[in-house]
Amino acid sequence: MRITAVLCVRNEGAFLLEWLAHHRACGITDVLVLSNDCEDGTDAMLDRLEALGWLVHLRNPGPHPEGPQWSALKQADRHPLVREADWVLPLDIDEFVNVQVGDRTISALLAALPEATAITLTWRLFGNAGVVRYADAPVTETFTRAAPEVLHWPWRAYLFKTLVRNDGSYRKLGVHRPRAPDDDRMAAQHWVDGAGRKLPASFHRGRIFSDVGRSPYGLVQLNHYPLGAVESFLLKRDRGRGVHADGGLDVGYWVERNFSTVEDRSILALDSRPLRASLHADAVLGPLHRAAVDWRHARFRTLMQQDAWRSLYGQLLMAGPTRVLAREEAESIWKPHIGVHRAGA
Repeated sequence: MRITAVLCVRNEGAFLLEWLAHHRACGITDVLVLSNDCEDGTDAMLDRLEALGWLVHLRNPGPHPEGPQWSALKQADRHPLVREADWVLPLDIDEFVNVQVGDRTISALLAALPEATAITLTWRLFGNAGVVRYADAPVTETFTRAAPEVLHWPWRAYLFKTLVRNDGSYRKLGVHRPRAPDDDRMAAQHWVDGAGRKLPASFHRGRIFSDVGRSPYGLVQLNHYPLGAVESFLLKRDRGRGVHADGGLDVGYWVERNFSTVEDRSILALDSRPLRASLHADAVLGPLHRAAVDWRHARFRTLMQQDAWRSLYGQLLMAGPTRVLAREEAESIWKPHIGVHRAGA
């Protein structure tokens, strides 16, 4: 069985080896990576990884009128690694599949859900947890504080990526879900969430987030590390978003994702350290990784010479962990007539 992951990257060399080692341990058999306009040596790392048989690397240089990720996905649609796959899963570098059944591989997940034609891997947001300085350390070991399983707001916390059977039911890849459905095949769709529950037909065509107010986990979750250290978030804003040309990586983005309510180390039960060590030990990859780390430190120092970046940095330092809203408070957002009365108000 061939399970292909599609990854789009720019200036992510410092995080690449951990991501690849984890997902090979998790059972991804093929990886198609599209890079654009890299300055930190990510593209050189990908060339070396392709030579070692770890992935296939395509360049996706700008300009990208629709955003670099959409341009990359259009390339991926046509690539044999996607066309010949049994299952396909587009992912980002800050997303880690966390299977919690069997041997914690995607094959075990599929065995537990034999009727599924698509599985929604819902984000579990992992917050900043007070980490300010970027350090060359595994993301999954550094950031272990997460959102609770049940949230009532924001809905963006329950966005999902879709592991989809590549049987022709959908003709195009999408960022969160497959696109261009074949109308004749929709009746046979069997979508399930990360808890194994069958999802209604509304998910077959348009939904990109799970229902708030109940846990979408149990068999699998998608650990999402959108913030990282404060220093890393500035570099993320500097890099820009893959889909939205207008950026949007501001304090509001930070607040909606900085949940550090509960500890969750479950992903560490899948041990990818030997694979990671073998990649770092490579005579070419090791130095390229260290150069990417040095680039991040240097780029942060450059950004901090400008007042606007210093201002954002200070705002993030002042912003505490995000408070989980009670159901009544969340409902007051989409049902304004309800109102919220808090003690002492």
